[in-house]
Amino acid sequence: MSPEALLALTKGVTIAIGGIMPAYAIGKIVAKAMESIGRNPESAGKLFVPMLLGAAFAEAIAIYALVVVFTL
Repeated sequence: MSPEALLALTKGVTIAIGGIMPAYAIGKIVAKAMESIGRNPESAGKLFVPMLLGAAFAEAIAIYALVVVFTL
């Protein structure tokens, strides 16, 4: 396998894993928050900000993966 092909494969795997896992985490965060709000509607105000922060931190991992791909 040539070095260029190996580099392209590495970039593809990096961005694939770096995109799939944060997307799964964000989906899980939002699903659990909506489930909690469904059980206790009064908690919506208390859950909104932590839910957004958790989603933002999970999205930051995807951005780190994109930066790694650009540096390869």
